[in-house]
Amino acid sequence: MGAGTTKLVAKDVAVEYWLARSERLFTAVDGVDLEIHDGEFVAIVGPSGCGKTTFLNAVDGLIPICGGSLTLDGRDITKPGRDRAMVFQQPGLLPWRTVLGNIIFGVEAQGTMTNAEALEGARKQIEIVGLKGFEDAYPSELSGGMQQRVNLARALLTDPEMLLLDEPFAALDAQTREMMQLELLKIWNRSQKTALFITHDIKEAIYLADRVIVFTKRPGRVKLEIEVDLGRPRSLRVKRDPKFLEYEDRIWESIQEELAARPERLLAGMPA
Repeated sequence: MGAGTTKLVAKDVAVEYWLARSERLFTAVDGVDLEIHDGEFVAIVGPSGCGKTTFLNAVDGLIPICGGSLTLDGRDITKPGRDRAMVFQQPGLLPWRTVLGNIIFGVEAQGTMTNAEALEGARKQIEIVGLKGFEDAYPSELSGGMQQRVNLARALLTDPEMLLLDEPFAALDAQTREMMQLELLKIWNRSQKTALFITHDIKEAIYLADRVIVFTKRPGRVKLEIEVDLGRPRSLRVKRDPKFLEYEDRIWESIQEELAARPERLLAGMPA
C-alpha cells in the first residue's frame, strides 16, 4: 500500500484544550505530519495519553485543530461529515432497537436512503459481519463481540470514504478480541475502505495494518512509521512469524524510549 491516491493529509496539526481548573492551555498533539492513501489501513500506537484518540477525533471533525491543516480528499475538515464514520470502543447500541434497527439508525439520521434501501443494505451488512439469523435480536441478547459487529455494520452502511476506529476491541476478552481482529480484516478486505485504527495493542496494530505509526509521548507527534510487509490475507498464525516479531520489537523499543523520557505530570480525564 501507500502508492494510491492520497486520502487524508495532516500537516503540522496541533490540538489544544483549555483546562478550566488549572486555567491554562493543554497541548494534546503538536506538529503531526502524516498521509494516508486510498484503501490503506493505518494503525496508530503510542504511550498512554499521547494524543492518539485526540487526533482521531480531529479527523472525525469532533474537535477543532488550532494549528496546521487537516484535509480529506483535499477538503479541509472542519466538522463531522458523511464521508467519515466512527466506530467507538463502546458499541453505543440503542437497547430498544433490534440488530436491524440499530444498523439502519445511522442512515436514518443522515436521511441518505429510503427505508426500503436501508433495510436491504442492512441485511447485506448483517451477512458481511456474520450476524445472519440475529436480525431481530436486541443488544441485551448479544455478546460483546456481536455488539461490536453491529457497531461496525452500522458504520459501513453509511458508505463512508474513511472508517475511523477508536480501540473498538479494547473491552473484549482476549479470545474474542483475536477473533474480531480476524473478522475485521475479512470485512475490510471486502470493502477496501480507507481505515485509521487507534490501539494500545502493538500486536493488534501490526496484524491489522498496512502501516503502523508510532506517536511520541504528549504532546503527540509522529515518531516512527513502519510499513508492514506481511502480505494479505493474514491468518492469526502470522503473529508467530519472525518478521512480525521483529516489527513488534521495533515498535515496543520506540515506545519504551518515550516512556523512559522524563514524563510530564499526568492530567486525569484527558483523552489518549
